[in-house]
Amino acid sequence: MQLSEVKFACLDTETTGLSPEGGGKICEVALSVSRGGRVLEEFSTLLNPGMPMHPDVIAIHGITNEMVAKAPSFADILPKLLSLLDDCVIVAHNADFDVNFLKSEFAQCGMHLPPYPVVDTLKLARKSGKFAKNNLGCIAAELGINSQGWHRAMADTKMAEQIFYYFLTILSKHGVTTLEQLQKFQYTRWKDLMCSK
Repeated sequence: MQLSEVKFACLDTETTGLSPEGGGKICEVALSVSRGGRVLEEFSTLLNPGMPMHPDVIAIHGITNEMVAKAPSFADILPKLLSLLDDCVIVAHNADFDVNFLKSEFAQCGMHLPPYPVVDTLKLARKSGKFAKNNLGCIAAELGINSQGWHRAMADTKMAEQIFYYFLTILSKHGVTTLEQLQKFQYTRWKDLMCSK
C-alpha cells in the first residue's frame, strides 16, 4: 500500500507499572490519526486503572490517583478506540511497550487486539544511527521538536508523530513509498538498504 494512502494512528499510553505481566494497567491513552501528514482526528483521556498508583510511577508522568478517580475505565473507551484504529497502522515510540499493554487491556475485556500493522519510531531511530540517544525527548530535542509535557500521553503522541513524519520525509527521498518498504526499515540498517538500491 502506498504510504500516501495509509492512515497512521500515532499513540501513547501512560501506565501504573512497567509491564502488564507485573500487574500494570493503562492510566492514560492518546491517539492522533493522520493521513499524508494531515491530522484527521485526535483523542486523549485519563483512565481509571482500578488500582492505586505507586508514588514512583506518579513521579514519572504526574498522573495522580485523584486525577483518575472519576475517569472512565478502559472498557468504557474501547468502542471509541476501535473506531479510531479501524483501518490504521499503529505508530508509537517503543511500540512493544504500548502494544503489550493494549493487548492486556483488550484481553481483560474479553477481546483480542486486532492485528494492526505497527511502525516503531524507536526502531527507526536506532536503525538510522542518527541520534546520540534514542529516547523520545532526546530525539525531539535534536530535531527541534517541542518536548513540553513529556511523559503525558498526548504530548508524547504528538512528539512521536512529528518524529515519524520526519523519518517518512527522509525515507521517501530514498524511494520508500510503500508500507511494506517502511516496515523493513525498522529491522535493517538504513545505510545497508540505501546502498543496496
